[in-house]
Amino acid sequence: MRTRLLPLLIVLLAGVLLALGFPLAASIAAAEQQRLVVDRIDDTARFASLAQYVTARPFDPAADQDERLGTLRSELLRYEDVYGIRVGVFYRDRRVMAVAPADLSVPDQGEGQRAFQEALAGRRSHDPGQVWPFERRRLTVASPVIRDGDVVAVVVTDSPTGRLRSRILHSWLLLGAGETGAMLLAVAAAFRLTGWVLRPVRTLDTATHGIATGRMNSRVAVDSGPPELRRLARSFNEMADHVEEVLEQQRAFVADASHQLRNPLSALLLRIDLLALDLPEGHGEVESVRGEGRRLARVLDDLLGLALAEHASADLQLADIAEIVTDRVGAWSPVADRERVALTYSGPSATTGWADPVALSSALDAVVDNALKFTPGGADVRVSVAVDGDTVSITVADRGPGLTEEELTRIGDRFWRSSRHQNVDGSGLGLSISRALLAAGGATLSYAPNTPHGLRAVIRLPRDRAAEQAAAPHGS
Repeated sequence: MRTRLLPLLIVLLAGVLLALGFPLAASIAAAEQQRLVVDRIDDTARFASLAQYVTARPFDPAADQDERLGTLRSELLRYEDVYGIRVGVFYRDRRVMAVAPADLSVPDQGEGQRAFQEALAGRRSHDPGQVWPFERRRLTVASPVIRDGDVVAVVVTDSPTGRLRSRILHSWLLLGAGETGAMLLAVAAAFRLTGWVLRPVRTLDTATHGIATGRMNSRVAVDSGPPELRRLARSFNEMADHVEEVLEQQRAFVADASHQLRNPLSALLLRIDLLALDLPEGHGEVESVRGEGRRLARVLDDLLGLALAEHASADLQLADIAEIVTDRVGAWSPVADRERVALTYSGPSATTGWADPVALSSALDAVVDNALKFTPGGADVRVSVAVDGDTVSITVADRGPGLTEEELTRIGDRFWRSSRHQNVDGSGLGLSISRALLAAGGATLSYAPNTPHGLRAVIRLPRDRAAEQAAAPHGS
């Protein structure tokens, strides 16, 4: 869930930072340019005051006018030499009063022309177009020279923008570094936040999976996470307690009922045997009653065995799995010979794994018995052991009729038997007992079709203690 939630938070945070960063970057650029424009306006105002004396009335001495004009020209030249800014003073009719350098003229178009026209109208340049770091252009600022309330000339400065663009870019880099740092802090905070929020969810998921796989003592800590998740954790623990209590009552009831019914049934079968002594040998009804009684006795025994298997804890130890399997294959060989079925073993002569030897033997007996029941005479049942990474797998493959895809999903359910195999002896609890016995030790029992026909049962056991402790349903 974090892989979906964290990118969403990062995208939202990045969007907020970008939404704030772009206007701030534009504001920084505008402020830097405004500082330059103010400086150029101050400079043009000073030159305009000098130009006012040059535009004196005709009754002023001509020599005096020439001296003032020379002073203005020298000031412009020194200004251009020191700052590298081109500057000129032009009459209203665009004639040159004084310029530096000598080839400067009034711009004919663009921003320079607009600034000149504004100055002729008596307004100083106050809002030139914004200069961006990626633009290589110059900045024109103009101020009017006013004499007796009339605009008689215009001072124009044409400034390079290299330093301005450098200052803007430097400010942008600082802004970008700040936003990058803020983004990293935000990502770290989001990572911690999602971890804090999702930690109870992961714990709840683990506990739910544990209960689903039989670890009924799985619970969730309620001391972390948002209040809503803590309430959910408390509710989950209460539900798990209730479910465990109900299952325990169910197990106790099945065990007690099986035990209590077993004694009256044994007495009933004994009385049937006594009554049969007074009836002719081979009486059909008596044999039918005896058969049903024995079948009921097996069902009760299997119910008691299932209750004990689900309640008992496994006596796990490092065992030789291959030895246990070969021993059970040898024990069932006489039955296979009687049914004319070839029961074979293949695999290593020794391999270790963590298992309860008694429970594993009982589960193998049930699986092999089931395979021999459904395998016709002349076919074979193959038992094999293989090591696959950190597990040991035991495969029992028969050549029987097999099961459909739908039936494979139900095999192992209590009292379930395929409608095609109702005539085969059994209670429908043997494989359920096997699965419960194996689950207590962290092992699994699964089924799959056996090519070209038949059923393949696979038992998987952990090879190391850590895997067993992670998988075993403690407290089941």
